[in-house]
Amino acid sequence: MSTGSHDGSGARPPAHGRRDGVANARRLEALGQAIDGRPSGSTSRSGGRRRTSGPRSGWRRYRGLIITGVAVVLLIAGVLGGSYFYGYYLFSKIHKVTVTGEVARVPGQPFNILEVGSDSRAGLSGAVAAQTGASSGSVAGQRSDVIKIMHVDPTAGTITVLSIPRDTIVSMLGASVAHGFGQFNRLNTTLFTDNPSLLAQTITANFGIPINHTIVVSFAGIINATDAIGGVKMYFPYPAKDTMSGLFVPHAGCVTISNTQALALVRSRHYQWYQNGQWNYDVTSDYGRIYRQNEYIKAMVNRAKTLYNPVTIASFLSKLPQGITLDSTFSYSELIGLAIKFHSINIGALSTYTLDTTPSQNAALGSILTVVEPGAEQQLVKIFGSQLMRPTNPPPNAQFQVVAPPVIGATAAAVTNPAHSSSSLSVSLAAATSAPVTTTTYEGDQYFDPYPC
Repeated sequence: MSTGSHDGSGARPPAHGRRDGVANARRLEALGQAIDGRPSGSTSRSGGRRRTSGPRSGWRRYRGLIITGVAVVLLIAGVLGGSYFYGYYLFSKIHKVTVTGEVARVPGQPFNILEVGSDSRAGLSGAVAAQTGASSGSVAGQRSDVIKIMHVDPTAGTITVLSIPRDTIVSMLGASVAHGFGQFNRLNTTLFTDNPSLLAQTITANFGIPINHTIVVSFAGIINATDAIGGVKMYFPYPAKDTMSGLFVPHAGCVTISNTQALALVRSRHYQWYQNGQWNYDVTSDYGRIYRQNEYIKAMVNRAKTLYNPVTIASFLSKLPQGITLDSTFSYSELIGLAIKFHSINIGALSTYTLDTTPSQNAALGSILTVVEPGAEQQLVKIFGSQLMRPTNPPPNAQFQVVAPPVIGATAAAVTNPAHSSSSLSVSLAAATSAPVTTTTYEGDQYFDPYPC
């Protein structure tokens, strides 16, 4: 189980901007214990936390994660560099599904891609299947264990990614209730078939986010895509491991991550790093995993942009059908257009957010996350702007009461992206909303996490 090469010097690489901050980080640590080019800016070390002066880009069971955003980016990169007609032939082999509830994309306007990470073990065999728990009866079916929404603005040339933690409690729609999930349940329970329609509809009903396209990636999908491009490079400040997911990086430095180690990294929610003669545990749980997934996306973008070798591109495209599903309206010509627009995107232009939630406990559901307002609505307006619709079925609060989200104006939403905050940020909404005055604190990055190199 090779982890690739490392620099062996122990020296740090050039300064690197870090990823998104997380809302209410101290509460997230309590929950964890209970259960994205090169951004500009100088880097310094202070109190074990890395800070930058410029902009920085920037989930419950250990078996249940797979990264998703990389699939779209890699597909774009592959299509761009390969033969149009051969690419179309391979594209036609990718599994397509009809996703009801999607909104037709308006050419030239911003659009949203729902990226679903399924914990399906289809296509895995042998040691890899055993490592992911495929032989266990407890993992029958599938769940949406990674849920991201990629907001693409073709005019501005920017991409913003919103992560919604899988344990976020939402209001269930009719089909979910009929299947015994109750009035409220975790968002990830809405993917209990091989069609993501109900998940897409639930997101729109709860948060008012229109979905234009959908992509689903399984465990096999991430392994195949990563290997097809020769792996990605991640800098590990310290040796790292996760005995639950199978991650093991014995040396600090710039490491090439591929095959099962790629899967292990993006699934890791029991992350440990070796420092000062002992193994230390990342108590942020699913939130730490989201951090690392976003950094992995950036590393794959960096690698994908270098794909101009026809042999490599053909290998990549030929492996995409194994573990990847697209909605039936996602056309080949549309991907070509995206490729032309975004083939040279710098990861510094890829912003990442995590939906503002807080840990809660429920007698029936156990440890869960509930949406925090007005912070969550502020994030949504900031990302989706005038696209955002009023939700028809808002998620419940910590008391399991359904309250419509506050109306947030553009002024209130136009605050510094927590992904770009060097340490913490206090946001006052007093002058811009009729909701009660609140202050939300966003904490910065974790110094022990890996990042692109």
